[in-house]
Amino acid sequence: QVQLVESGGGSVPAGGSLRLSCAASPNTYSSNCMGWFRQAPGKEREGVAVIYTTGGSTYYADSVKGRFTISQDNAKNTVYLQMNSLKPEDTAMYYCAADPVDYVLGIPKDFGVWGQGTQVTVSS
Repeated sequence: QVQLVESGGGSVPAGGSLRLSCAASPNTYSSNCMGWFRQAPGKEREGVAVIYTTGGSTYYADSVKGRFTISQDNAKNTVYLQMNSLKPEDTAMYYCAADPVDYVLGIPKDFGVWGQGTQVTVSS
């Protein structure tokens, strides 16, 4: 059974940094695209970043462009989200996802496999 396990969340002051990790198992599993989403209490789920695992093309939400970077380590079957210059509005549960099932204008918007999430809290 495919599993995505996120780690790296925590509490930081505004302006701080965190790096989230998403490890996929079994190590023979691969997805052509993986993404990070977030959901704050009372708000809809928001796509943050996606990466095509072949070729490395990336897409970001406007709210995180220039501050967040999605990357991958194929040898470790892991995707990362480096988050810099964090703001209180970045506070949310962050989820890793794989196997896109829906696209809008060619960009994956929904995925078939999800992790359990890791909490990110940014204080002002």
